[in-house]
Amino acid sequence: MSNYPIEEVHRFAEIFKALSNPHRLNIFLRLVTCCPPGTRCSPDAMARQCVGDLGKGLGIDPSTVSHHLKELRRSGLLRM
Repeated sequence: MSNYPIEEVHRFAEIFKALSNPHRLNIFLRLVTCCPPGTRCSPDAMARQCVGDLGKGLGIDPSTVSHHLKELRRSGLLRM
């Protein structure tokens, strides 16, 4: 039996669901390298990456990158 409250388990499930997509995971990992977890990146530190820049090398359209960012934000992994 888990020691975690059911709400916490559901939150973890949403996070894992969001990261289960390879493109989403790749985008998340790119963003994580911009600033340490638990901190807010200043626009200068992050150099303000646009959706097109985040998708370079992934072979996906900017609209798809935008959708992935929305899902990462919905899961609580990103704050904008």
